[in-house]
Amino acid sequence: MEISFSGRRALVTGAGKGIGRATVKALHAAGAEVTALSRSSGDLDSLAKECPGVQTICVDLADWKTTEAALSSLGPIDLLVNNAGVALLQPLLEVTEEAFDRSFAVNVKAALLVSQVVARQMIERGVPGSIVNVSSQASQRALQDHAVYCATKGALDMLTKVMALELGSKQIRVNAVNPTVVMTDMGRIGWSDPQMAGSMLSRIPLGRFAEVEDVVHSILFLLSDKSSMITGSFLSVDGGFLAC
Repeated sequence: MEISFSGRRALVTGAGKGIGRATVKALHAAGAEVTALSRSSGDLDSLAKECPGVQTICVDLADWKTTEAALSSLGPIDLLVNNAGVALLQPLLEVTEEAFDRSFAVNVKAALLVSQVVARQMIERGVPGSIVNVSSQASQRALQDHAVYCATKGALDMLTKVMALELGSKQIRVNAVNPTVVMTDMGRIGWSDPQMAGSMLSRIPLGRFAEVEDVVHSILFLLSDKSSMITGSFLSVDGGFLAC
């Protein structure tokens, strides 16, 4: 199933590394005009060299006012991927205010703000659009030391539903992907301990973690017209983890 985004404009947050970076490359390869947003200027510079023509915005999404100002000159967008996220893992009784506030600021509040900016433009232009929020299996399962992370992804899932409800009449679709552990560079390091990895893998029927491409392909499907009747949905990219 070939998907083309020729003539479409896309914005991807958290675009410096991992899933976000791979999504930018895939959209660019499929013909989209892409704007990549990250808080790391170095990552954006290297991405722009790899994908000539990709526009970049460097901003820390945890800062609402600065982000709003950075997006004020953003051109028309047809496709949005809210991928930016942080995972500050702490035992429940050791959760700090700083970790709580930053997690919700990046994982939930930023997704709301960026979606507001993009959706308002879509509505003003009178065009349909598609938004994909990158959530997690952690939105639906309790995981050790993930109290705040699970809470943010649960909130993002419910935000996805409300966005789908309120924007549907404007022909703006909103969906989420909910991956298991993904083998990004950080994922490979974080899950390199065989004992820790084995415990999680034993709960995944397919017996493996997700590759970055598994998630990117799912994002592209939900962004595309191939999913034109899908909104308010959660696509589990988890090898069956949530089925158990």
